[in-house]
Amino acid sequence: MLTNVPSRRLAQSADQRVLIVEDEFLIALDVAETVEAMGLKVAGFASGRSHALELAQTTDIAFVDVNLSDGRTGPSIGRELAETYGITVIFMTGNPEDVEEIENGPLGVLTKPVMPHVVEQSINFAVASRTGGIAAVPRELRVFRRHH
Repeated sequence: MLTNVPSRRLAQSADQRVLIVEDEFLIALDVAETVEAMGLKVAGFASGRSHALELAQTTDIAFVDVNLSDGRTGPSIGRELAETYGITVIFMTGNPEDVEEIENGPLGVLTKPVMPHVVEQSINFAVASRTGGIAAVPRELRVFRRHH
């Protein structure tokens, strides 16, 4: 009976869809490559607010840059994705100080440049936080306070 628990959790993690909100195409492709190598699905790419919100319904986890094609909209997009749609949001930016800590909102922030193994560790942590699993917090991820 206990052997079903990890396989079910693995199945849950494989069903996770990751949205990449990033206006730098090569960075977005790098993140997508890591997501797909993990066996997860890319929900889509967005370079600004309207497209990110269009893709929200089919998203579980989102990587969100701060400065996007429509300006410095990342923080408000991330907050809305987390609060309205229940998406696990990780900011990924060269300006981590621009992201204020929001309780019960986004999960945390990574400082660019972000290596693929850090993206992978962050996704594992995000999946664990969504599914009740256990995963190490990546050293590079500044996690925001969570209140349940």
